Order: sequence, then C-alpha cells, then structure tokens
Amino acid sequence: MVRRVVAEGVGTFFLLAAVVGSGIMGERLAGGNVAIALLANTIATGAALVALILTFGPISGAHFNPAVTLADASQGGLRWRETPGYIAAQAAGAMLGVWTAHLMFGEVAIQVSHHIRSGAGQLLSEFVASFGLLSAIWGCSRHRAEAVPVAVGLYITAAYWFTASTSFANPAVTLARSFTDTFSGIRPADVPGFMVAQIAGAMAATVLFRWLVPSLPARAPAVVVPHGGSKVTHGA
Repeated sequence: MVRRVVAEGVGTFFLLAAVVGSGIMGERLAGGNVAIALLANTIATGAALVALILTFGPISGAHFNPAVTLADASQGGLRWRETPGYIAAQAAGAMLGVWTAHLMFGEVAIQVSHHIRSGAGQLLSEFVASFGLLSAIWGCSRHRAEAVPVAVGLYITAAYWFTASTSFANPAVTLARSFTDTFSGIRPADVPGFMVAQIAGAMAATVLFRWLVPSLPARAPAVVVPHGGSKVTHGA
C-alpha cells in the first residue's frame, strides 16, 4: 500500500509539473498567441499522461485522479479503505507539482489564481470531459487494457480543444491549479463546481459501462491498468 500511495503521489506530481510548466513555457514563447500556448500545453499534458501511466500503472493503477479512484473503488478494483490514501497522495503530489513548476520558471512558489472559469458551459464541459475520460478508460480496459495509456493521453489531448473548460477532468488537478496564477490556473471560487461536475461525469460513465459491460469488474481488474493492489487480482 505504501508503494502504491507513493506511486500515485509521484505520478500526480509529474502530471501537474507538466500541466503548469508547459503552460508557463507555452505562454512565454507564444508571443501573445493563446492558441499556440494552448497547443503547447495540450501536447505536453497528453504526452506526459501516456508516459506516466505506462510508468506507474503496474504499481498503483496510475489513477492520478480522485474521480478515477472513486470509480475504481465503486467497481471493486480498489478497497474503499484504501481510497483516502490514494486521494491524499494525489492532492499532495499535485500541489508539489504546481509549486515545483513555479520554481523551475522563476515564479513565486505559492500563488492564488485569478483566472475565471465560471458558468453553465464550463460546468457542462467538465461533466462531458470526465464522462468521456472514464468512458475511454472503462471501454478500453474491457477489451484492450494495453491501449489505455494511449487512449487516456489522446482523449485528454482532444478534450483540451473540444471543451470550453479545456478539460480539467480531475478534482486533484483542479484544486492544485487554483494555486497557480499562470496560464493553466482556475479561480478558487470556481473549484467546487468543477469538482462536482467531474465526479458526476465519472460516476455517470461508470454506471453506463457497468450496464454496457456487465462483466467489467471481473474482466478489467483495475480502472486504468491491472496492478498488484487490485482486490480482484490477488492470487492471479
């Protein structure tokens, strides 16, 4: 359990370092062109996700996302008593990743975002982004588990562009990004709504795929990739 929690924390640390760091780099190099800055942010985030899931997936399942952890637990892939450790590690890793990105680029380490992301369209975007993310995970893990890392990276890369919110789709990422007043930030007042929409989207996708694929928990022993901590893989 300790190894799995550490893997979740380290993986989420690198994810946020990639998200925030690439946002800072993109904005600095884009010369005011927001589209170019977003493209740089998108490519770095998608690529980092693939690499991180491949790296940490066999250890912890590579959730890096409380919504994914809750979905995993709801389907028997993770014991409920283990979820607090996962979520705490994800939140801590995310915050450290943001602060480290700031320091790498000579920014003030601790900041508070003023980037407004409010309104029904933003909340709907987060519901759709999270629903799609869990759909990709559940759908691929049932038939082609080895494809999940690439599917997740590609989906998030696409969702950056087809959602108005640029697809946070992750409560830990959302919370951490409220502490960066850079390109990828979100105002703290907008965080609760994002989190509710994200968890609702993730749970809705889980319910749908539990119906579409009734044997999912038995055939897909972890939400992202099979890992040693999964309840249904013990003794396998």
